[in-house]
Amino acid sequence: MADFLSAYSIQNWLESCPQGYLEDTSYGHAVGEGEPGLLMDNEVLRNDAIRTTVQLVLGERCALAASSGLINAAPDEASKRFLATQTLDEARHVEVFTQRLYDLGVAKDDLESVLSTHANPHLVAFADVLLEKVDKKDFVAGVVGQNIVLEGMAFSVFEMMHAVNSEMNPKFCHVLSGTIADERRHVGFGENRIGSLIKEYPERKAEVEQMQKEMSYHMLATFAAAFQDVEAINELEKIGEERSHAKFQGADLGVMDPDEMEHLLADTVLGEFKTRLGRIGLEYQTPVAP
Repeated sequence: MADFLSAYSIQNWLESCPQGYLEDTSYGHAVGEGEPGLLMDNEVLRNDAIRTTVQLVLGERCALAASSGLINAAPDEASKRFLATQTLDEARHVEVFTQRLYDLGVAKDDLESVLSTHANPHLVAFADVLLEKVDKKDFVAGVVGQNIVLEGMAFSVFEMMHAVNSEMNPKFCHVLSGTIADERRHVGFGENRIGSLIKEYPERKAEVEQMQKEMSYHMLATFAAAFQDVEAINELEKIGEERSHAKFQGADLGVMDPDEMEHLLADTVLGEFKTRLGRIGLEYQTPVAP
């Protein structure tokens, strides 16, 4: 318990996050960095970036609601304090991705309508499954849904996005780097804290595994919809701009078609789910194919 208290303390969070990798940043990136001209000057690419960023804002809004809602459900003070730091992390993520929408030209008065217009319905359903558990103050299911499933998905999504944008958009990559570091810490908490609780309450396993199955289905459906939109890839080919050949999980993203990228991301996330769930004593449940 002593190691747990130290690793997930507010003091450790201060030293590693605001006084560490976020020091001297503005909305997660270096002061003065902006979106690349190629993106801002091309309406197709800019609109694609807006649609993508909308999903990030919605996902982080869900994470913010979940982490804040779980604080008073936590059974110990150390978990409450960690979730307080996670709540601020998630609020920051909402803010930096919302700021990116503004940087991409979304007017502040239009924010909610833009979010509503571009929201993936399966991502909304994914959030609803988690937040139902949080609303019931179900700490075990809530932390598995938040810190294993949602954060595990976000970790891999952000890593793929970082690879895709590594050559074209340093500003966005810097924002993603900070969020990836945060997600790594959040997932670690989920594994370390919930494993002991699953041992205490083995009767909860079936219900929590069913939640994972439902959330995984909506996650895969969200991926399927995202990779069906090939407008941006077609536009890059049209204007003669080569796609990034950055590597993700050892694969060259610049030569993969959208279906291949979708399967790579899904396989990566689900593989991580299986490993992490196994560590805390849960059995991964395969969702119905969307």
